Amino acid sequence: MEKDLLKDEELMMKRHSLSHVLAAAVQSIYGGVKFGIGPAIDNGCYYDFDLDASIAQEDYEKIEKKMQEIIASNLEFVCVEVSKKEAQELFKDQPYKLELINELEDGKITIYKLGDVFMDLCKGPHVENTKYLRSMAFSINRASGAYWRGNEKNKMMQRVYLFAFNSKDELKEYKRKLEDALKRDHNKLGRELGFFTTVDYIGQGLPILLPKGARVIQLLQRFVEDEEQKRGWLLTKTPFMAKNDLYKISGHWDHYKDGMFVLGDEEKDKEVFALRPMTCPFQFQAYLNKARSYRDLPLRYNETSTLFRNEDSGEMHGLIRVRQFTISEGHLMCAPDQVESEFKNCLELAVFMLKTLGLFEDSSYRFSVWDPENKEKYIGTEEQWNNAQNSMEKILKHLEIPYVVGVGEAAFYGPKLDIQIKNVFGKEDTLITIQIDQMLAEKFGMEYVDKDGSKKNPIIIHRTSIGCYERTLAYLIEKYAGAFPTWIAPTQVKVINIADAHLDYAKQVAEKLSSVGLRVELDDRNEKMGKKIREAQLDKIPYMLVVGDKEMESNSVSVRHRKNGDLGIKTIDEFIKDIKEVIDNRVID
Repeated sequence: MEKDLLKDEELMMKRHSLSHVLAAAVQSIYGGVKFGIGPAIDNGCYYDFDLDASIAQEDYEKIEKKMQEIIASNLEFVCVEVSKKEAQELFKDQPYKLELINELEDGKITIYKLGDVFMDLCKGPHVENTKYLRSMAFSINRASGAYWRGNEKNKMMQRVYLFAFNSKDELKEYKRKLEDALKRDHNKLGRELGFFTTVDYIGQGLPILLPKGARVIQLLQRFVEDEEQKRGWLLTKTPFMAKNDLYKISGHWDHYKDGMFVLGDEEKDKEVFALRPMTCPFQFQAYLNKARSYRDLPLRYNETSTLFRNEDSGEMHGLIRVRQFTISEGHLMCAPDQVESEFKNCLELAVFMLKTLGLFEDSSYRFSVWDPENKEKYIGTEEQWNNAQNSMEKILKHLEIPYVVGVGEAAFYGPKLDIQIKNVFGKEDTLITIQIDQMLAEKFGMEYVDKDGSKKNPIIIHRTSIGCYERTLAYLIEKYAGAFPTWIAPTQVKVINIADAHLDYAKQVAEKLSSVGLRVELDDRNEKMGKKIREAQLDKIPYMLVVGDKEMESNSVSVRHRKNGDLGIKTIDEFIKDIKEVIDNRVID
């Protein structure tokens, strides 16, 4: 294991070194470049440039050739320590570097020189000499726009991405996998198959769900709400917006205002509203609706919540990161001795959902904690945070949950367990979250009368059971390349008549299937049967029922499966029985 880690560190060091070689090559070719940053990443590295010329695809080969020349020159990477004043002088013509230097403490600032061709503000590490990069296989992937420091208020720079691997075979294999990923990319495939679209004049991060996408999300919502009801959750329905008074109590106004859509002006308007970025302060009002006793606990509220978050435009991506989304949100109020069992129940629900959808194997866990060096981001005292995190850590260890720690990733009011999923390109996002909150109940005056007659604040567990539905839809499109399991496929059966003479019978078949709750389409176009079948398979429809003379005479259908092909002739009742079994058991077919 340690050897593997060392290999990874060595590869990342080589990739980081290549980012400096890339910057040196761009400087040599274009001149007058203002440099941003150039980190190593999982598949290579990138560097941000501000220059007058536009780096186009036809320039890639020229840049790569120059990089090879620099590497062949056996140039040394030399680390030099300088003071803040010396660094400011060295980079006086580099505004982006100066901005970074001005934020550093005075002391030993490290600069790396690549021979006499390039100098960069950098912590390192790097290889000693470019000769150690000769075996590396690399190629420019793309050049795209990127705001300086990810802020859309800053200047747009040109970011050049470089693939970099230890050998040509590894690079070739990675490109093959990437090509497959591009075919599965929900942002491309989801549009092609008609699950969603976007419109420029509506806005970024505001997708339009087309009938297929809307149907899948409706099926998921019904499934989730029914399953939650079985497990003792009570459904609420709360407003999409509230006065800022509510968010001031919860702390969102002070800690999350920049991420909210605010309606009104605090200086001018008597009342200022904001669209809700989460549901917790709303659902708390259901708890506060009447006096509570320990006998009421645990009290579980769930809601299919539409939320609004003002994400940066540069962060928008298909259905994975949007500004309006719907989430399977829930809040659970309990006594201290109920926390572990209720947390376990929330986790079991999440795992059940992931396994049912076939996403469990792609998931991982992150224990998100606060950053004690950045206390202004959070509410509560250090003692409260330590208590909450120690309590949650104890639960995770007792439940034997494997996790990595994410420092600074906690919510402003408490630690959380994030269940992470990677998209086809390897980028990781949070799908499901379970949080322990020991603070907001007191802020909202939420109490219960305990057995001894004393009043206490309940502990709150914030949780999602399937996360954001739009994000889940994106992952499902990518997981199954659009070929959804039959139970959540927007269309489950396509009925195809061979000729016009069979059309009335085809309609009867479709009507009977619809009457038992199957989602059916009839392809009654005047086209050849082969074309109809091919198009149904391209639409990823699980089953195709072909009807002709033979089927009419025997009151049957010829069954085809999108993957397994011809399944033979069955009576209509036999087919209904078979497909119902697949659907009722939520088979991943």
